[in-house]
Amino acid sequence: MPKGYYQGSSTSLSGLVRPITASESDLHTQSEDMGLFMELVRDIATELDLDTLCYKILTNVNLLTCADRASLFLVEGTRDSRYLVPKLFDVSVESDLEVSIEKARSELCRIPLGVGIAGQVALSKEAVRTGDAYKDERFSPQIDEITGYRTQSLVCLPICNQQGEVLGVAEIINKIDDGNVTEFCEKDVELFKRYLTFAGIGIQNATLFEISRREFVRNQILLNLAKCIFEEQSTLEDLLTRVIAEASQFLECERCAVYVLDSNREDEQVFQTAFQLRCFPDEASDNNVEPAPLDSPYANVAKYVANTTEILRINDLSKWSEYEFGSTAYEIVSHLAKTDPSLRSLVALPICHREEEKNSVVGVALLVNKNGYDPFSEDDVQALEAFSIFCGLGIHNTVMYENVCKLMAKQKVALELLSFHAMAADDDVKKLKKAHIPSGKYFEINSYAFNDFQYSDEETCYATIRMFMDFDLINKFQIPYDVLCCWVLSVKKNYRPVKYHNWRHALNVAQTMFALLKTGKMERFMHDIEILGLLIACLSHDLDHRGTNNAFQTKAMTPLATLYSTSTMEHHHFNQCAMILSQDAANILKNLSPSNYRLAMSKIEHAILATDLAIYFKKKSKFIEMVENGEWDWQDPDNKELLCAMMMTACDLSAIAKPWEIQHRVAKLVAKEFFDQGDIEKLQLNSQPIDMLNRDKKDDLPKMQIGFIDAICLPLYKALSESFPWVKPLYQHCAENRENWMKLAELVDMGLTWIDHDTIDKPIESRSSELTQLPLVVTELKPRTTSESSINKSQLQLPENDRSRRSKHGSKSSSAPSSPNDLSENEEPEIRPSSLRSFSLSNQHPALKPLIKKSNSKIACLISLAEDRTSEKFSSTIKLVATSLMTGGKLWEGIELLVLAGRTSDACNNLQSSGKWPESARIARASLDKERTTELMR
Repeated sequence: MPKGYYQGSSTSLSGLVRPITASESDLHTQSEDMGLFMELVRDIATELDLDTLCYKILTNVNLLTCADRASLFLVEGTRDSRYLVPKLFDVSVESDLEVSIEKARSELCRIPLGVGIAGQVALSKEAVRTGDAYKDERFSPQIDEITGYRTQSLVCLPICNQQGEVLGVAEIINKIDDGNVTEFCEKDVELFKRYLTFAGIGIQNATLFEISRREFVRNQILLNLAKCIFEEQSTLEDLLTRVIAEASQFLECERCAVYVLDSNREDEQVFQTAFQLRCFPDEASDNNVEPAPLDSPYANVAKYVANTTEILRINDLSKWSEYEFGSTAYEIVSHLAKTDPSLRSLVALPICHREEEKNSVVGVALLVNKNGYDPFSEDDVQALEAFSIFCGLGIHNTVMYENVCKLMAKQKVALELLSFHAMAADDDVKKLKKAHIPSGKYFEINSYAFNDFQYSDEETCYATIRMFMDFDLINKFQIPYDVLCCWVLSVKKNYRPVKYHNWRHALNVAQTMFALLKTGKMERFMHDIEILGLLIACLSHDLDHRGTNNAFQTKAMTPLATLYSTSTMEHHHFNQCAMILSQDAANILKNLSPSNYRLAMSKIEHAILATDLAIYFKKKSKFIEMVENGEWDWQDPDNKELLCAMMMTACDLSAIAKPWEIQHRVAKLVAKEFFDQGDIEKLQLNSQPIDMLNRDKKDDLPKMQIGFIDAICLPLYKALSESFPWVKPLYQHCAENRENWMKLAELVDMGLTWIDHDTIDKPIESRSSELTQLPLVVTELKPRTTSESSINKSQLQLPENDRSRRSKHGSKSSSAPSSPNDLSENEEPEIRPSSLRSFSLSNQHPALKPLIKKSNSKIACLISLAEDRTSEKFSSTIKLVATSLMTGGKLWEGIELLVLAGRTSDACNNLQSSGKWPESARIARASLDKERTTELMR
């Protein structure tokens, strides 16, 4: 370009490019023109691209100072290791921007602070001006050697920001005056310095803009990376392939590798897989990602980082020593350098899915040789840390997903295996299919007093099928008979042998539902599909019950509690029911239409969940209020759903409305199961169970039963009986049982237990018979006169056992033993007022002995009662006879003799010595012996 012409960028100084006239030939004098100076300042004020800005600064400085060349160096590096990097050098007014940038990047060099003129200026912040650069010992000819240009005169000034921090150094070289190289004057230095003040502001703004732009780009890449991570979780290989390809766009390195640890090997750090990308960012693609060897020197570096969980960063391998990270790392990296001579720099850091936990390392990310021979900066490490966070999430989620897939496959196999073993055996199904099903009258399934204890397990299955037959459900829904048999046996098989919530409980619930629908005449309000759903729900409502309630599942944090947060066991029961119905061999709903199938399953689910008392309490008040107001329409879907829920609860609690003998026996079973749960809570959960589950509170059970009846049972049965009068027997039996529990509670108040301590801890099924609680009435017998010297044996009323026995075919018969000797060992005679009339016989005491030998206790009673009751001889006779009877194994005959003779105290003493405390208390109370009762209470 001819001297006197200005050439800047086409966008910045287009209005200033003009030929210089003769009067303007001296650019040095015209540089003082403030208008030109401000124009050049405005030229750089709005430029935010750092490369373009530096180019404009240098060309404008050349124009202002008539310099031939200009260079600009920026300060980079950490606070401990800072250096100058040539941004642009040897720029003239004729230089092209792209060529200058490419030249600076290709001839990259670093100048440490304090080295050379530029390094000295950056360190001291003081200007340097020299007329002959080569005579200045601080001058370094390194740039001249690279460019082939000879520096003569030179001015070097620091570029600072508003805080006084050095951003870089600018140099103007070889002032040209009339074609000759001259030395820069003071005015040139002052003009240069003033312009660099504005240049510093522009460089700082451009630098901040560049940082924000990079962060924006990185954030976009990280967002794409996050999208990639959450979209691609099928396999670890697919994830890593996409992650590495995405990450290579901002990691700016020659090689990127990710090593994934084997999550199944917790004892040592073993890599499961590894992938790497060998290319520059502009060449990155999924196709270039390849598996990385797990036994390479790079894998050893990754294993070291995984063990230490610390970042390993090497900026310059030639200057790295063992003092930085220790001998172990030095040995590993030295071996790596020998195997890979191209290694210059390296960064490796652990990948964690939870930063706060040291043992949450899932892999290692490794970068090798940053592009452009630059070291890895703090920004690079931060970018890599951000990458590792997303990568850690992706790896962890993918590993978890793979594990879930494996677990689902295992679960599917286990479910198939469980389904096979949960199904009834073919031989049992064939046997049940061929069996004769007795009538409903035989099983008394229409009665509210149904007693399952008298039937065998096979007969319980017959009774279940009979209920389906009596509703004609088999024909209405085209249920194959063999499928029904398989379903019944499978349901029975899937009940655990717990003490109460077992198959027999399910049968009783289903039978009560049957009685409500038939005897209670409630089937008129139900459709056939609803009846089918209710029967299935009743039989399945406690499937796989473990003998523990919902509260226990939550306390123990069982897997069931994790699956279901509310109605834990009820949801599990329904799922077990659905599992059985999902098997073709036991699917009694297989011939239903899709809509009816969905309806039936919905009814079953709702009915089973309704057995949760927590749900009952939420709905009870609404149901009772509806009944009391007389505003019910049982054909309304919502009302019918509420009614079905109340029916399920009524059936589930129906044992409380059975005859007293059945209710008393079932109460023992419930108590045993509850106490078992309480024992588990004490041992396993280390917590004190509530009174209902506490074996130590067993004597409070009568009162708890009363509270249970008052709070739950009676209000429900009363509301049902008011709506459906044919259900009233349930309410009446429940009220009667409450009175019986009240009587037992009174015994507890006297300091006695309501149940044998030996019995409550013993399985009820192992006892051949149960002691029946019988009423006791004692009357005082007065001595008769001696004129009454005869007695008719027909006047004797022998003790009777009023318990009935049912034959195998269900018929009832009563039998009274002809004498106390006919009673079985475990049966106890009822103590009742005798019809013996007082009489008097002569003193025939010696005649007692042969009678006692014959065990004829009634004759002995007659002779003993003939004595004078006030005499001492009478007392000794009574004791002799009673002791002889009791010693001979006739305990109750001896007790009866003492009671009839008014010897209550002796009777109580003998009963206590035999361990029969409750009976002793009853005798004492019935005879109004207050002193004795008080003694027993103590």
